[in-house]
Amino acid sequence: MTAALLNSSIRSLPLLARGKVRDNYAVGDDRILMIASDRLSAFDVVMGEPIPGKGELLTRMALFWFDRLDGIVPNHLTGDAPESVVTADEAGQVLGRSMLVRRLKPLPVEAVVRGYLAGSGWKEYQESGEVCGVKLPGGLKNASKLLEPIFTPATKAEIGEHDENISFDRMVQIIGRELAEQVREVSIRLYRTAADFALTKGIIIADTKFEFGLDSDGRLTLMDEVLTPDSSRFWPVEGYREGINPPSYDKQFVRDWLEQATVNGQPWNKQAPAPALPAEVVEKTAAKYREALTRLTAG
Repeated sequence: MTAALLNSSIRSLPLLARGKVRDNYAVGDDRILMIASDRLSAFDVVMGEPIPGKGELLTRMALFWFDRLDGIVPNHLTGDAPESVVTADEAGQVLGRSMLVRRLKPLPVEAVVRGYLAGSGWKEYQESGEVCGVKLPGGLKNASKLLEPIFTPATKAEIGEHDENISFDRMVQIIGRELAEQVREVSIRLYRTAADFALTKGIIIADTKFEFGLDSDGRLTLMDEVLTPDSSRFWPVEGYREGINPPSYDKQFVRDWLEQATVNGQPWNKQAPAPALPAEVVEKTAAKYREALTRLTAG
């Protein structure tokens, strides 16, 4: 792995946006250079310490899934080498952690698919017996497997804000029924295909979120990242059981530490700035990402 990258500094291209993890640069009018930094966000707050190698691992995993899911829906990859659009002295920030992608018109909703009851879905179920307007059977527990995967969209939040779960009817109001139904059908198909494959590698994909855009011809196109520990809840099969939060390959390890962290003697209020992550937490988090990629791509 190369040196950790907290923030990229590409001067040969205009910076479009610096997100929680990715830095996006304009390449002409029709392409974007997406650089996956080693930043990590938890509770929608970006940590001050990078996770060494994380950006490379995320990129390799996303490319693995884009290839494996090819044929279900078009994706935004151009197939061109990312380092070809920067200067030689900037290539070190790009190699192994970047994607050169087509510029799309992003849909203003996130496509969340849940195969198991966890996180905000479990919390909502306890309160109402529903998740995003989807009525579920009674008696389910934390981490229960659902009879069928459910589609539970969310609105995209600004950096530092929380995504908001919405009903499918609300999604229809935002983007129209035909497109909403297409996004739902494609998302569930992507999730089923990925989850079935991951199980053969000993990994449960409890839930995930996809992002889509429209190309210049109005075709639905998969974009951003896909099925990484930053956008999905990955559980090792051997640690899974109902009624608990199973051990995971995602950033839950960091969340659990932050839940116990204090600032000036008080519990952290989940607002920036975040408490400094100890070296042990940084390394264990990096190891979780490495193990997830190794298991998925082995063989």
